[in-house]
Amino acid sequence: MSVSRICVGTISGSYGVQGELRIKSFCAVPEDIETYSPLTDESGELEFNLAILRPIKNGFSARMPNVANKEDADAYRGTKLFARREQMPSLPDDEFYHADLIGLDVYDTGGVLLGKVKTVQNHGADDLLELQLTGTSTTTFLPFTKAAVPTVDLASGRIVANPPEGILPTPKDAPKTAQQD
Repeated sequence: MSVSRICVGTISGSYGVQGELRIKSFCAVPEDIETYSPLTDESGELEFNLAILRPIKNGFSARMPNVANKEDADAYRGTKLFARREQMPSLPDDEFYHADLIGLDVYDTGGVLLGKVKTVQNHGADDLLELQLTGTSTTTFLPFTKAAVPTVDLASGRIVANPPEGILPTPKDAPKTAQQD
């Protein structure tokens, strides 16, 4: 848990021509993004004081000081918004901030190093851990479920995984076998 800031949303661009911003929130309660202000950019150098105006499709319309028109708002398109860890609520034992999982080593239940968590993705269902497999440029996705990931130990920086069959690539040089009926 050494990450001092957590990504809580992003600026998707402008909304209208009056300097409103389109905000996408990554918070469990989307409206909470406003309560973490001031937010910062990824470098921590720029601060953003958001005021949510109303919900819109896929997020919120918001205002920020010094953003007066569409061009000003568009200049922030793609900016990730970060809150300080101290501002964030503590989580139950079985929940984790994505930032805390990225970079953890992933071992199988036999103690073999599989790789590192590269990203955490969510495409509408459960979270997926993108693993950078050890010794290769190959990545694979591991479902972030109790069955596939029985242990997350943030203190030791490791995850124990029980990947479902077919998740890990098979070695190309493995001998082919036949099953006798």
